[in-house]
Formats: sequence, structure tokens, C-alpha cells
Amino acid sequence: MVGFNSVVEIVGSEMEGRKITASPRPSCGRRVVANKRPRSNSVKKIQRREICSKRDRAFGMSDAQERFRNIRLQEEYDTHDPKGHYGMVLSFLKKRSKIIEIVAAHDIVFALAQSGVCAAFSRETNRRICFLNVSPDEVIRSLFYNKNNDSLITVSVYASDHFSSLKCRTTRIEYIRRGKPDAGFALFESESLKWPGFVEFDDVNGKVLTYSAQDSIYKVFDLKNYTLLYSISDKNVQEIKISPGIMLLIFSKTSGHVPLKILSIEDGTVLKTFHHLLHRNRKVDFIEQFNEKLLVKQENENLQILDVRNSELTEVSRTEFMTPSAFIFLYENQLFLTFRNRTVAVWNFRGELVTSFD
Repeated sequence: MVGFNSVVEIVGSEMEGRKITASPRPSCGRRVVANKRPRSNSVKKIQRREICSKRDRAFGMSDAQERFRNIRLQEEYDTHDPKGHYGMVLSFLKKRSKIIEIVAAHDIVFALAQSGVCAAFSRETNRRICFLNVSPDEVIRSLFYNKNNDSLITVSVYASDHFSSLKCRTTRIEYIRRGKPDAGFALFESESLKWPGFVEFDDVNGKVLTYSAQDSIYKVFDLKNYTLLYSISDKNVQEIKISPGIMLLIFSKTSGHVPLKILSIEDGTVLKTFHHLLHRNRKVDFIEQFNEKLLVKQENENLQILDVRNSELTEVSRTEFMTPSAFIFLYENQLFLTFRNRTVAVWNFRGELVTSFD
């Protein structure tokens, strides 16, 4: 599903969880950016088949036209409301802008515009049900469909707060279907989510991670009922990476190594504590975790793939693997994608390049 200029074109797909950081600006770049043509779903299908190990899923370029020739535009929804609902006080909320997020839940499609206006549409009637902005100064930053309790979580900032702090609200899909978006309730009210604080929704483990920059405390909540499970209070924690079942805590770098901890995502129990040796006077480009694999890259150094279970180390030459701008881990395929400029590369965890494409 893609949209442009406040018009949503539906061709099918779903959204995943993500991390949203607090920012003083009412709108900014997103992980999911709308394109002009409805082609992202097709591209994803092609990529899945290209990297699949099953022979019956692979196909040549000559088959693509036949496989996708029946894709047609089904419906078109418009989120734009030039009059402004609920007596909006922010002028940019009334202006037409790009669609940056689309979430589908049952028979409802939610579309979020870059301006911060979010609308819900019925697939059955092909009409707009309601807007999700329940306050005249609310700017919605992101959406998350919580399948655990069939609700939609909105993450917003407010003009009255100078757009400096994230506020989360959950609303049952049934209430939205009835046109009652204000029937929801606030989440994580005790947390100060001002920049650089954040909230991260982990759909795989059914958890929510929040970071309060004011007191340097990370908290993990249950995504089913939003109860607090445990807290992590350590000012030396620089980053937290989440994988199925575990969390990686990355601490402040010392002169010759970076301290690391692996925790159980369920209760915060420390499963392993270790140090990873680093080259002195070289900055760390990234540290990423994929299940038991740890990926470490320093400036002008080889990529290191460490198996934390047995300390087995694999290196990829810096001339073959250059620092990417983004990662996507493919858990089902045990592969990972790297994005650099206009090139997408597919790697396995033996450090081998599987394929690449522009």
C-alpha cells in the first residue's frame, strides 16, 4: 500500500512495529515513506522470492509480468479535510500532505499524513469513518496495530507541549469502527518521553520498550495489558537492541573494548556478560544483534560477526563490506539486507554475499 499527496491507494500489505523517537518538530522523515506509484508490495514479493532457498519459489525475470499483471487499483481514499475537523488550531493540519504510514486492521484502513492528521476508512463502505486526532493541537507521529488486544496505538506530540514529548494512546478497533476515536485511554503516562527519549513497540516478543532521557531509565511493558515488567537503570547503557527472546545492552565504549550484556526479554534476567575487543582510536560504525549473532563494524576495519554462544568469530573484508546506511534482518531466511546508496545487498551470517541489486 502506498499513498501520495493525501490520497491513499490500496493494493494490499501490512505494517510492522517500529521505534519512534521524541523530536521537537511536529513532522519528520519516517521509515515508511509514500511513493507515487503502488509498486512497493510487488517489490517486496519479488525480493522474498529472490532470496528464498526453496526452488519452487524462485523465478526468472520473464515470469514477473505474468505473475503481477492482474494487480489493479482497488480503492482510493482521501484523507484531506480542507475545513479542518474538531476546530483544528494548527494551520498545517488543514493542508494537503504526503501519506507516510498505512496500517490495515480487519476491515479498517488507517492512513497517516505527514502533517500529523490520521484518518480511518471502512473497506466495506469505502467511506471515511473518522479522524483519529482527538485534540485540536494533536499531531500524530506514528501508528501501531496491537494484535494482542485488537487496538490501535497512536503516538502523538502536542502544540501545547511545544511538540517536545511523545504521548501514547490506545483505542479499541471496535470503538474506531463506531466513529468514537476519543473512547481510548492514555498509555505510559508516568514516563517522560521527551527527546532523546523514545518508545519502541516489539510485535515479535509482545513487549514495549520506553526510554526516559530525564532519568536515564529503560522500562519494558507487556504489550497485552501494558503492565510494567521491569526497569533498567544504568546511565552507561548507550543502546538496546531487541531480538526474539533476548535484548542486547550496549554500554559506553572504553579504550579497548565495549561492555555488552544479553538479557532475557521476559524478565530482564542477565543471560551473559562479556566484552568485545575494539581497535583503539577507531569509531564504532555500528553494533547490531541478530539472535545469537553480533555484528560489529568499526571505521576502516573489517566487519566482525561474533557467535555469542561459542565466541566463534567471522570477519568480512572492509573492501567487500562497506558500512551501510540501514539494515533489515530477515528472521525466516536467516539473512540480512544492507542498504548503501542505491544498492541493496543480501548477506548470510557466514559473511557471504548472497546477492545484490539496485
